[in-house]
Formats: sequence, structure tokens, C-alpha cells
Amino acid sequence: MTDVHADPGMAVDADLLQMMDAVLADYRQGHPPAPAVRFDAELWESLHQLGLVRLTGAPGSGGSGAGWAESAALISSATRHAVRVPLAEHDLLACWLLEAAGLPVDDAVRTVCVLDEAGTATAVPWAAYAGRVVAIWSDGDSHRVADIDRGSLHIAPGTNMIGEPRDTVTADISALAPHSTAIDADLVEQLRLKCALVRAIQVCSALDTILVLAVEHTTSRVQFGRSLSKFQAVQHMIADMAGEAALASASTEAALAAAIASGWAADNLGFLVAVARSCTGHAASVVVRNAHQALGAIGTTIEHRLHEYTRAALTWRSEYGSVQHWDEVVTRNALDAGTRGLWGLITG
Repeated sequence: MTDVHADPGMAVDADLLQMMDAVLADYRQGHPPAPAVRFDAELWESLHQLGLVRLTGAPGSGGSGAGWAESAALISSATRHAVRVPLAEHDLLACWLLEAAGLPVDDAVRTVCVLDEAGTATAVPWAAYAGRVVAIWSDGDSHRVADIDRGSLHIAPGTNMIGEPRDTVTADISALAPHSTAIDADLVEQLRLKCALVRAIQVCSALDTILVLAVEHTTSRVQFGRSLSKFQAVQHMIADMAGEAALASASTEAALAAAIASGWAADNLGFLVAVARSCTGHAASVVVRNAHQALGAIGTTIEHRLHEYTRAALTWRSEYGSVQHWDEVVTRNALDAGTRGLWGLITG
């Protein structure tokens, strides 16, 4: 994201920003990316000692007491340095849900999933590496949540397109029920929106990094006696990339600002998150395409870092809802609001 701190409600301490970026940059320098992503326990412990793995958790339960603005900056920094670690899944999703449900939280690594009627959840991030899985399921007209030890679950490992763990989790709901807690539909809806917004934040950071790499390449690469950036066609490609990346960031920042200001209770928050996901999804198409055109063959090599971000952007934009799904949500909300209610839906 270009500037998650432009809104006063999302201001983040400069020293904290510098510390987070330095830690992740140092790790990335010493750990080049591998084809398959593995959970790095040493990195996790370092982040834990710095108070970053539960950045938004309540201080009384071992958290750092920060907010979504700080966490968005942390997630963006991790994306920028291509450090794959379940910070969002653990802190913003799983541990948040436990605290919201009044359940205890310890130092175990966690992820979250929604089980279907058969007790199965697919594409669960980091489940095979988590110590515990926070699971939600429907119980008739209500929902229940349980904090489950990984050993009590059947987990079939899988990965997404960039090698991040996306596993299939199967549980015996009848056995979990006595150890579960009832939660209301508002928490379930919040979880859905938070999952979607996390991926929008990550995509925005990836797109911004892609833009930087494309600008660096086209200004330094010389063809026919001048840099690529002097060719009008290349300038148009870069301008399109910048515009799409800026639109993605603006829509995501608007949704995040509304969420923070309202405590995730704004009436139009679902619409704003859908707009953010729609904009980031379509922006990814333009930015990825133009970047690979601008860099040519070198951008497809393992040695060049471009693919770390282009593949990530395309992967993340399809998680927690496809681009088509979010387009349909935006359209449906706009039609339901009608001509008289559309401006209010946009502005809240």
C-alpha cells in the first residue's frame, strides 16, 4: 500500500515502522526464497520477542495492544521483502476471534478456518504448521467456535501457487461441540471481511513493489542508445501500472480507515471491502502484465525477484473470494442502494 498512514486514524509510529522493516529486510537478505514455503520457527521466535506476532492482541493476554494500522504496515513490510509468515492468520484472525469469543489465548501458533457441514475446510493457511486451529462451524441458526489442538484434526497438506501452505482440515464436529463456544453472526461476518481485507493489503504491497522493480529496470536498461523509460510505449505501460496500483491502494485504505474508525461496525463496510477486493483484483491483471512486458525475458527468470511479487499478487487476489465474486458483491450492493442511496453507500 502506498500510504496506509495518510488518515490520522491510521498513523503509525515511525520508529516502529523502521524497526519492522529492518527486521524483515535483514531476514530476507539471509534467507533467499525457496520453491516451497516452510514455517521458520527461529524467525517466529524473533518476531515474538519483538512483540510482533500478536501485535494487536490485548496486553493482558500477551499481546502488544496495537491496532490494525500497525498490523497493516507489518503485513505490507513482510510482503515487500517476500517474507512468508502467518502474521495475519495468527494475530488478526485466529487470536482476535478467540479474544472476541472470550476464550483464552496462549503462545501457540494459530490459524483459522470455517468448517462445512461435513467438518471440512479447504485451503486453510498454515494449518500443517500451526499448533492449534481456531475453527468455526454452523450450528443450525447459530455458530460455534473451538480452539483445537492440531493433533485432534486430520490435515492434508497443500500449497497455493507461490508455495504457501494451504491445507485441507477435517474435524469431527460432534466431538468438538462439547468444547466449543457459541458466537453471534456479527463475529462470523467480521471474520469474513477481515480475511478479505488482509489479502487486499498484501496484494497492494505486492503491486507497489512490482511498480518499483519495473521503474528501476526501465530507467537503468539501455536500448538503442537510450533508457527504456524514454520510449513512449514503455512510459504508457508504467503510467497504467502506477494508476492501477494507486487505485488499489486508495480503495483498500478507504476500507481499512472505515473499519478502524467504526470498530468494524460501519454499515457500508462490506461494500467498501468488496470495492477494495475488486479494485485490487483488476489492478493485479494490469500491473503483472505490464511489468512482465517491460522487463521482458529477465522478469521470468528465477534469479530476478519480479516473479516473487507477480505470482503472489495473482494468487492472493483469488483467496477468500475470486475477483468475479467481489465484482458481483459490488454490483449487487450498488443496485440494492439505488440511485438515491449509492452516494451514501460510498461515503458511509
